[in-house]
Amino acid sequence: MMYWTDHGLTGWGWVAMTVGMIVFWGLLITLTVVLVRGLNRPTGDGSSSRPSPERLLAERFARGEIDEDEYRHRLATLTGADRVDVLP
Repeated sequence: MMYWTDHGLTGWGWVAMTVGMIVFWGLLITLTVVLVRGLNRPTGDGSSSRPSPERLLAERFARGEIDEDEYRHRLATLTGADRVDVLP
């Protein structure tokens, strides 16, 4: 029981203890929020959010990246339709 009075907290000890508690509670709250968001994530394979190849092709045509002939050729290839080329 001797020397117990020598271990009192100084001003910096109180500051360190306060900062430590704020960091502890911040980490605990952050962990809880991350776990709740992770567990409430909707299930699914996520394939519905990806656009179809036909839609991507139509967007490229709309932006002017490809011309009409190339669009029709690629669309026929994607859909499996037979395309008859007309020679000039």
